[in-house]
Amino acid sequence: MTTITRMNLGQNGPLVSKLGLGCMRMSPVWGSQANDESESIATIQAALDNGINFLNTGDFYGAGHNELLVGKAIRGRRDDAFISVKFGAVFYNNQWLGLDLRPIAIKNFINYSLVRLGIDTIDLYQPCRLDGSVPVEDVIGTVADLIAEGKVRHLGVSEITAAQLREAHSIHPVTALEIGYSLADRQIEGDLLPTARELGIGVVTFANTAEGLLTGELKAPLPAGSYQTHFSRFQGDNLIKNLATVEVLKQMATEKGYTPAQLAIAWVNAQGEHIMPLVSMSRRARLPENMEAMGITFTPAEMEVLDTHFAPGAIAGGTYLQR
Repeated sequence: MTTITRMNLGQNGPLVSKLGLGCMRMSPVWGSQANDESESIATIQAALDNGINFLNTGDFYGAGHNELLVGKAIRGRRDDAFISVKFGAVFYNNQWLGLDLRPIAIKNFINYSLVRLGIDTIDLYQPCRLDGSVPVEDVIGTVADLIAEGKVRHLGVSEITAAQLREAHSIHPVTALEIGYSLADRQIEGDLLPTARELGIGVVTFANTAEGLLTGELKAPLPAGSYQTHFSRFQGDNLIKNLATVEVLKQMATEKGYTPAQLAIAWVNAQGEHIMPLVSMSRRARLPENMEAMGITFTPAEMEVLDTHFAPGAIAGGTYLQR
């Protein structure tokens, strides 16, 4: 398999794998069923064995199930793993209720996370979003206090604006920004990515295949009950138009001897040394293809074709954050 290189997460930040493992889909989230736990644990361990040390989870994934699972997988090999945890989302019976970013809640959240993970310190701790319900200085300041206490090593932020990123970084150095980014979701190229680069903040990108749009496997209309239909890009004429655009990616993938999903990951990887594709996997069988994607390169002509056909705004419907 392709050797996974390392990158500094942020300017002079910790050394982590250039490819991250997203663990969310290993647990029941938003009504989905949990995957086979033994296979999920084996997938995490196989990733660690192959040099992927960045493991991404959230305390609300499966109401704590995901952290318990990650904890089992890293038992006895804590030093092999870099653990990233998101907090702040509140669910009830798989229904989103909102955010709780009060300092008292954050201090409660982290103690539960440490117990479930079976560790003493979380490597990267980040609010899943900032919605203005609690002042940014209170949220970031609380994580800064946890860093001073030794319960957290680095501050991260997720799904925020460039202005919020600057504000957070002015309170305490931000190591990493987690955000959706793909050929189909390029809105962050306007100000958020340049701001992160300016401030020396690493970028961890999820939804690299735009919730399956860029896999080349979808057909219109989607099956009833498909979670993708919550996104406007997968609805009605939008989906038909977007699938036509994806044909360009499918054709290039055929010519290069890869899958469209691999090219989608490779494109994100090619956007900079400070950018990490975060890929969700719950089966070991997915590991070789996703690792192989990290070795794919594009000619200038190929990159021009992709940049032209997938220019910002080319995909019909809302962006990832706007649905």
